[in-house]
Amino acid sequence: MQQVRKAIFPVGGLGTRFLPATKALPKEMLTVVDKPLIQYAVEEAADAGIEEFIFVTGRNKSAIEDHFDHSVELEATLAAKGKTQALDMVQQMMRNPGSVIYVRQQEPAGLGHAVWCARHLAQSEPVAVLLADDLILGTGCLGEMISAYNGGNMVAVMDVPQNETASYGIVTPGADDGRIVEVNGLVEKPSPKDAPSNIAVVGRYIIEPGVFTHLDRQEQGAGGEIQLTDSLARQIGEVPFSGLRFSGERFDCGSKIGFLQANIAFALQRDELGQHLKSWLTERVK
Repeated sequence: MQQVRKAIFPVGGLGTRFLPATKALPKEMLTVVDKPLIQYAVEEAADAGIEEFIFVTGRNKSAIEDHFDHSVELEATLAAKGKTQALDMVQQMMRNPGSVIYVRQQEPAGLGHAVWCARHLAQSEPVAVLLADDLILGTGCLGEMISAYNGGNMVAVMDVPQNETASYGIVTPGADDGRIVEVNGLVEKPSPKDAPSNIAVVGRYIIEPGVFTHLDRQEQGAGGEIQLTDSLARQIGEVPFSGLRFSGERFDCGSKIGFLQANIAFALQRDELGQHLKSWLTERVK
């Protein structure tokens, strides 16, 4: 079994649910407390042992490239003013030279299309896919997945209320020990009455190279987009396929309420903010 060394970050979306903020700012650069969503995802991948970081971008996404590059003027100013802590923080964001790659997705044609755009960089080895919208508080989800990975395809999963299945890819489960569930089927955004379970796919994947062969077909699925889950479903029976229930708490930062909840939850974890925020919230809700 090959090591998972590469990760794809699809960041080409338009972020229309956060307009007007995202008119000029990539949604992945929206901050939770003081760190952009995409930085949380990159740090999670790095902590899991990822060595190559592949960003699938679109127009007006240069802020992401700039964020993970040196800012000579900023670093020089921080050094001159003796702000060593801030300087260290900025410099520690840098990845090794040559380990960060950007690929342009010319049109927002779906998650499957975005992943397919990175096919030549993924080559013939398993690759992780991380969606920055899904922010995990606690132990890194990808690290847990890689520790449990035994080849084939793997997705992060969580149990959701039955009435919310139309918002997720939903698993048809096989053997299930409470943590690892065998995936016998996968359907994108089924209505509650048609959903095979309430086990939902969250934005973390480990995919094996054969997925790209199915993505090559460029077939549209739910919403008229090329869905990654459709290509994963076509491999069922060909390669192992499992879902992992991760231990952390997931926030849907693609929605406004999820984004606000994430800011509060992450701030409460900070020593310099938590108690002040908790006191303010207690007083506020009165």
